[in-house]
Amino acid sequence: MGEIRFIVAGYFIDGSGADVRRDVFLAVQDTIIIDIGSAADLPRNDGTVIIDDFSHCTLLPALVDCSVSLSRSPALDKRVRLSFEASGFEKKAGMFERQIRYCHAHGVLGVADSGELTDLAAHCQKGLAPERILEIRTSGRLCRSRRDWAAANSSANDFLKIGYSGTVEDDEAAPSLQWHHEDLCHILQQNRGGRKAVVVANGQQAVGEALAAGCDAIEQGYRMGEDNLRKMAEKKVLWIPGLVRAKNGLDGSSSGGDVCCRFSQRYVAPGKPAPGAEAFWKKMLADQLTQLRLARKLGVTTAVGTGAGSIGILHGESMVEEMKLFIKAGYSLEETVRCASENGAGFFGMANLGALAVGRKATFLLTRGTVRQLPRKLSYLEGLYIDGAPSGIYRKDPGGNG
Repeated sequence: MGEIRFIVAGYFIDGSGADVRRDVFLAVQDTIIIDIGSAADLPRNDGTVIIDDFSHCTLLPALVDCSVSLSRSPALDKRVRLSFEASGFEKKAGMFERQIRYCHAHGVLGVADSGELTDLAAHCQKGLAPERILEIRTSGRLCRSRRDWAAANSSANDFLKIGYSGTVEDDEAAPSLQWHHEDLCHILQQNRGGRKAVVVANGQQAVGEALAAGCDAIEQGYRMGEDNLRKMAEKKVLWIPGLVRAKNGLDGSSSGGDVCCRFSQRYVAPGKPAPGAEAFWKKMLADQLTQLRLARKLGVTTAVGTGAGSIGILHGESMVEEMKLFIKAGYSLEETVRCASENGAGFFGMANLGALAVGRKATFLLTRGTVRQLPRKLSYLEGLYIDGAPSGIYRKDPGGNG
């Protein structure tokens, strides 16, 4: 049995949705939380007890982003994106590593990725400390037609991700997709080897058909309507609403340029205003917030997924933006943290992440200040603990984390 380390925090959010607790200690032994209690009940520090004092901080679970692409460039400039797609393995591996660092710097330690990562992940695991590798669940490349099914059904993939209708950005392209409802039913009703299926779908019909076919989660779900939300609550289907996509569209609409979220700053690619774009995105975002508000009321299980790797959506940073939008939709901070940690970790089988409780891994974040400063302070972590010990790769100095 190893030594016991006590971590004291001024505020504690466990990720289960329970209320914030004040002045709490976590006792950790051999990477596992063995006790959680009031800091007032800590044993006296007689020199034999290890106590890490973060009484000036908030302690919360590590975050899980349920929709990313670590192998894609989120660059605003189309020429940069095309150049990256044509680049060699070393350049792609370098960006993959940087985007892992961006995730770590904002407390995102688990991701569900829709990309082909086998070679990249293997390469990076050779050169990086084990704790720098995220908990990654991958679907392989997005399955857009029945012809993609063989690759999507590969045993190397952890889950299926199916583009049943156009994404919110390119919804008008939906008719060109090669899906029929019979195809979707055929795929989802086959033996998937226990893999869950996430379906990207928008509109009442597309979402309704995905639910009828037996999907496990809906991503985006713009304009899907109350009836589909009620079905999702009944069937216990997860919803990943992807709000920051619409927020980025709205922020960039007045100039006609793409926008890159970076917390308090906005980077906008110049361009002429697109007629009707601002009104379209404003309504799209408002409608999605209304749907999310209703989902909370109906008991739909929701999770945070940002679409990081899409144009202008940055890894790690976009997690904070998405959490802000959950709060704007009426979720409490505690509920939002559950959606950003436990719900995604549970769905994607990340046993080492999720809510903090006795018997679970001691992997968590520390932010300086009170809970009122969250989620903004996730961009300036005070500390990052992995398996009960301070991370060897995280440093508060922004220059050291980049």
